[in-house]
Amino acid sequence: MIRPADSIHLALRAITAHRLRSFLTLLGIAVGIAAVILLTSIGEGIHRFVLSEFTQFGTNLVSIAPGKVKTSGPAPTGIPTSVRPLTLDDARALRRLPHITAMSATVWGNTEVKGNGRLRRTTVSGVTSEMLKVYSIKVRSGQFLPPEDTENARAFVVLGAKLKSELFGSENALGARLTVGNLQFRVIGVLEAKGQFLGIDLDDAAYIPIARSLELYNRDGLMQIELSYAEGMPVSRISAAIVDTLKARHGREDFTITTQEDMLRTLSNILDVLTMAVGALGSISLLVGGVGIVTIMTIAVTERTSEIGLLVALGAPRRTILGLFLGEAVVLSALGGAVGLALGFGLAQVLHLLVPALPVHTPISFVLFAELVAVVIGLLAGVLPARRAARLDPVDALRAE
Repeated sequence: MIRPADSIHLALRAITAHRLRSFLTLLGIAVGIAAVILLTSIGEGIHRFVLSEFTQFGTNLVSIAPGKVKTSGPAPTGIPTSVRPLTLDDARALRRLPHITAMSATVWGNTEVKGNGRLRRTTVSGVTSEMLKVYSIKVRSGQFLPPEDTENARAFVVLGAKLKSELFGSENALGARLTVGNLQFRVIGVLEAKGQFLGIDLDDAAYIPIARSLELYNRDGLMQIELSYAEGMPVSRISAAIVDTLKARHGREDFTITTQEDMLRTLSNILDVLTMAVGALGSISLLVGGVGIVTIMTIAVTERTSEIGLLVALGAPRRTILGLFLGEAVVLSALGGAVGLALGFGLAQVLHLLVPALPVHTPISFVLFAELVAVVIGLLAGVLPARRAARLDPVDALRAE
């Protein structure tokens, strides 16, 4: 009976006896693991970056837009149908619902803004005074639009950080007069820089009272109503209250509700598939490494036929022979996995240093899973050669040279 310590010694001796061959086998697994770690680190980094972009405005948000995206049932014949616009009265009714903490009605468009002798075409959004609370935005200087009666709101404008810089440079913009489209406004505040959101520059914008934007863009309805609700409240309950309120006011469900929770869940699922896809591409290298282990272990069995015969003749059980060769395969793949982890993590960090804009993140779960995959590949790749070794006839094996 061979002791476990002797089995380990034999396996290690077999690996070190052919250093170059063992290194090349190990390298095949290492390259595969490194490719998986690198690609999944990039995928996970992008995943986290996109989700953080969506959640920078908070997660307890519900958006209501006019028109129904999904329709059901037969279309009525001969009866013209029209979508009733969302109104400021609708927005105020929704604000009064339980557990709603803030509301912002919105109308936006692209128009010319003139001030300080400069002209710039940019996004001008009509909003309500609670927009800051809804979107978690802060004021850098001055104040935001005051909570006035929306229909009689004064002609105030608040500038995004970039728009203020483009029009006024380092000068103080507060109190300055601006022409937005064909209307006159006075600057009362400048927002803190918020950066870009999926390619949209949030700082290159101006914010005016919602009633003024309806006049500016000649609209009779809102483009969107955003609501924030209390922490811990189930979004289904909030959505049901919104549906009941608007159906009572409109007579039918001619609006579309989108919750941030649903958007994040859908987005997260898409990004998970993306991460898995790039990881699967890297796994092709692992397959090549597994084939390498099968080849090397098959050669090893052929070269050590007489040694196997001697071990069996001396009383070594066949399971010991099986374990010996499986152990060699697992050690090779585990070492290759460790080298691959270090290589993949190192490459990911170097890539992030060279391209700081590229988000890279390597979760510890990926590291552990990759090493487990390497060990499993070693087991699977070593099974056939190990079984062949264990089934050798001792007499025939001893005759082999």
